[in-house]
Amino acid sequence: MSGRRAAVLGSPIEHSLSPVLHRAAYRELGLDDWSYDRFEIDEAALPGFIAQMGPEWAGLSLTMPLKRAIIPLLDGITDTAASVEAVNTVVLTEDGRRIGDNTDIPGLVSALRERGVEKVASAAVLGAGATASSALAALSRICSGEVTAYVRSQARADEMRQWGERLGVPVRTADWADAAEALTAPLVIATTPAGTTDALAAAVPDTPGTLFDVLYEPWPTPLAAAWTERGGAVLGGLDLLVHQAVLQVEQMTGRAPGPLAAMRAAGERALAART
Repeated sequence: MSGRRAAVLGSPIEHSLSPVLHRAAYRELGLDDWSYDRFEIDEAALPGFIAQMGPEWAGLSLTMPLKRAIIPLLDGITDTAASVEAVNTVVLTEDGRRIGDNTDIPGLVSALRERGVEKVASAAVLGAGATASSALAALSRICSGEVTAYVRSQARADEMRQWGERLGVPVRTADWADAAEALTAPLVIATTPAGTTDALAAAVPDTPGTLFDVLYEPWPTPLAAAWTERGGAVLGGLDLLVHQAVLQVEQMTGRAPGPLAAMRAAGERALAART
């Protein structure tokens, strides 16, 4: 079928880089008749949007607040998506079924692997939101020991321990007031909103390990900049976006994309243009 469509849905969606990344992949793959758009869709509007999708649709990318709201509207979800009860990818099959997946988890693993991080003995997670649960799921694949989650409330601590039990990851929780201690872990994954970790920049150790800060705008964060100054390895939100988007393109098009470099370059140009 020619003229296939895909899109990213969410609210707010204006600053999403997904169209830039997916369109770059389509160019590399020669898919000139494919389009990728973005739509401002909240939970209330989601069922109506899904209902009107025709056979020209190949798939969807989903961001907040739709990653859980989409699940009842699907015909099935993968084990990976079920493990964190979150879907960021929908693929429409040839027989019309809508299948949900989560490419954030393997995207995290793939991005770390690209930087040579295959296994770690322990890790720290800053934050306890939806991205933190995906981080735990990724760590279940590469971390052989304990993960310490630094959180702001007892309720969040309970949630992270429950996610750990579900995902098979031994999780210890600590108060956010002690978050500077996290920076001595061999792998630190920061999943908090912009500005949250700024005060930690002064506490980066002299020989840091690897920092994965999932933010991509503004970039670098003060924490990431301080980490780089001290010689530590740093990954950012663009690394995650590119790696999870490569997996989405492969699922939606049925073709192994291979345009990771082109997608990253397109994302870097788009971010540079915003500054």
